[in-house]
Amino acid sequence: MSELLQAESLILELFLIVAVVAIVVRRFQFPYTVALVLAGLALSFRSGLEIELTSELILFLLLPPLVFEAAFHLNLRQLRDNLATIGLLAIPGVILNMLVVGGILSYGAGLSLAVAMVFGALIAATDPVSVIAIFRRLGAPKRLEVLLEAESLFNDGTAVVIFGLALEVLQLGKFNFSEALVEFVRTAGGGLIVGIVLGWLVSWLIGRIDDHLIETTLTTVLAFGSYLVAEQFHFSGVLAVVAAGLMSGNMGERAMSPTTRIALVNLWEYFAFLANSAVFLMIGLDVEVISLVSKWRLVLWAIGAVLVSRALSIYG
Repeated sequence: MSELLQAESLILELFLIVAVVAIVVRRFQFPYTVALVLAGLALSFRSGLEIELTSELILFLLLPPLVFEAAFHLNLRQLRDNLATIGLLAIPGVILNMLVVGGILSYGAGLSLAVAMVFGALIAATDPVSVIAIFRRLGAPKRLEVLLEAESLFNDGTAVVIFGLALEVLQLGKFNFSEALVEFVRTAGGGLIVGIVLGWLVSWLIGRIDDHLIETTLTTVLAFGSYLVAEQFHFSGVLAVVAAGLMSGNMGERAMSPTTRIALVNLWEYFAFLANSAVFLMIGLDVEVISLVSKWRLVLWAIGAVLVSRALSIYG
């Protein structure tokens, strides 16, 4: 069998697994993302199934549709009304998470401070999918949902930037606060500017086109293209996609026909579902169970550190 046919068969198999897991968790009210990781763990014991979860796959293929879809649905007025709280959670809150997790793991688990800080930055971002589903089922206030979704969007960008800085410190063995601050502002600000400019341009084009297929294609180019353009200039691709999604979902929406709006909502919900499912399924596939079990003390320290850091960033 050719490599192309093997790849196609593997993709179809993974799609089928995703669909089956989604059906099962709906029936038994089990967290979808947890079920996907468990399914991936079970599949990892199967011989011949090798999928490498690379940073390029995550950042360039799976992350843009997830971020764009969430930003597209975020109301700019609600974002402005809650900007102070969102900003505190997404920037100082994420940095606090990194520092607390890194400090606890360095002091308690015996990791070097530089390695512990890299892990703290890696784990600082949040995934609100399961929590938002619970909020909607319980009828929680809409403001909580807005805060959670918006904070999750922007803390993704913050976490990627501080992870890059922490990794650079680990590799170079030195840290300069003023240089790190300038680099953070340059990377984050540049990404936002790229996203705003490209988002405005695509929204302007959509306002002059009355064809839902072309308009849908333009948003697809925007989602992936804004990430690539920002990364070419060494800016934050994640924040570029956030800004592009916000522009397209708010400014561009006014120029869209109802047909285009329905097509875009359905398309990006589907893209986000596939990307989110692929991430958690491949996490399970990529985990080495024996290695994980052998480091159970470090795992417990990490879980405890994350819980403490989350509590401090929210209630502190």
